[in-house]
Order: sequence, then C-alpha cells, then structure tokens
Amino acid sequence: MSHSVLDGRAVAETMLAQTRAQVADLKATGWAPRLCSISVGDVSAVQLYVRNQKRTAEKANIQFEELHFLAEIHQEQLLAAIHGMNADPRVTGIILQRPVPAHLSIKQLQGAIHPLKDVEGMHPASIGNIVYNELELGPCTAMASVELLRQTGLSLTGLEVVVVGHSEIVGKPIAFLLMAEGATVTVCHHMTRNLSVHSRRADALFVAVGRAGIINAEMVKPGAAVIDIGINQVTLPDGSTKVVGDVDFASVSNIAGWITPVPGGVGPVTVAVLMRNAVIGATRQKKHYESLFGPAHQAGQ
Repeated sequence: MSHSVLDGRAVAETMLAQTRAQVADLKATGWAPRLCSISVGDVSAVQLYVRNQKRTAEKANIQFEELHFLAEIHQEQLLAAIHGMNADPRVTGIILQRPVPAHLSIKQLQGAIHPLKDVEGMHPASIGNIVYNELELGPCTAMASVELLRQTGLSLTGLEVVVVGHSEIVGKPIAFLLMAEGATVTVCHHMTRNLSVHSRRADALFVAVGRAGIINAEMVKPGAAVIDIGINQVTLPDGSTKVVGDVDFASVSNIAGWITPVPGGVGPVTVAVLMRNAVIGATRQKKHYESLFGPAHQAGQ
C-alpha cells in the first residue's frame, strides 16, 4: 500500500506565514506579542527546545526573551517571578519549560500563569475549556497532532480514533479535541489489555507513550492515519544514537495511508502552534485591556 508522509515542516511553514500576518496586524495597533521563556537549571533537552522556539519566534516576528533560573531556586521565588510577568502588560505570553527540578511543583507553577498569558495551553482553565468545546487554544502538542490529522482530509465526524497514551497534556486533550469534532475516541494506556485489538480498528491512531517501536505493522489498520508523537533516543549497533518515534516507521509505513515521521512530524507543528497561541493570547489581552481602559490603550503604555 502506498502511503503519504505528513510533512510537519511544510505544515508549520504554512501556519507561520499566517501567524506573521496576524503579528503585523497586532503590531499596527501597538500590541506586539512578546514571549517570555522560563527555564530552571541546566537541561540539554530544554536548551534545545528554547533554541527551536526562539528561532521559530524570529520567523514569526514575535519577540522572545529567555529567562534562566538556577536549579536551587525556591518555589516562592519562581512564583513571584511569574506573578510579575502576569502583571506586566508588555509580556503577552509565558512559557514554562519542562522539566523543572524535583523540588518544584510544576502543577502549582503552571497554575500560577494567568490564563490570558498561557500560550502553552496547559493552565487548568485552558485544558478545561476544551471539555466545553472551546477549541481555539489548547496544549500545543495535542493541537499539533490534531492539525496533522486534518491534513489528511479525513472527515473527523464519526471517525474511529484510538489514542495510545493518556497524559494530561497530550493524550487526554487529543481525545477531548476529537470528541468535540464528532469523532469516536478510545483512549489506551499501560493498563490496557490487548492493545492491538483496539489499535487495529482505528481509522486514525495517535501514539504518545515514549516507548520506541511499541506500534508495529500488525497493530495498524490498512489505510489508517498514524500520528506518532513519541520522541526516543535509541542506540544503534555501531554505538551511534538515533531519534525515533513510538511507531516502527519502516513497517507501519507499508500499511498506513498517512504517517508522520520522527523527527519532522509533530515537533515542528507543535512550535508553530505555540506561535499561533502567542497571537491568540495577545489578541485576548488586547480585548481585555480595551474593555477596561478603552481602545486607545496599548501594551506597555
């Protein structure tokens, strides 16, 4: 069976072109989006995320500021920094890079970010809005995964979907996003019995568990759309390393109708969604300030 690779980089470029135009409109009214990235400690993966986000922000003409805190910072100190950014109208979006040191409560820190500045879509209010079919802004990876499914042209209404992975920021939001579109969704996880029984009936299969090769060709319905969200580093026989997804691409690509590569699939679209969320956040804040102070008010003035 011939398959179509869902090129995340191409999808991201299209999205960024739209975002650039929206940023220009916001700047014309005095509301230039400005993102502040918070990272704690020195984690190489986080540094890579920040570089990718900064590079993409530059493409979208969005201001991007890096704020780095020592790993020993106290919870109260970091909360104070977040509250300061919440109160600063020049900051329109706050990104909390994960992971943070074990002594910090990621849940409390994420909850401290004002929902209007929650460009990652991870505030409890943002995730809760999805349950009520408010789908404009949500967790970036979940939104990116659904966006790639849309690229197939499949009608989401009545679509049989299986999500493997039930995390609060990926698996569960994907399920709610698709249910809002009329899809029939089954969510599987590490306690699911006979995973292949579920996965083989899916018209669209999302996989986000962090286990390389957990899905093989025998577990996929012929012609299905397969969205691989996993990122795993594996060691090859010669000692070198390679980044792969949760899906065995070589075998599944012979069965699937559409499939995302890793890297180059969900990842680039996730960062593009973050930039789109930055525009949504700035627009919402503009409306909020105008409702309080009138249409002449501008950020930082």
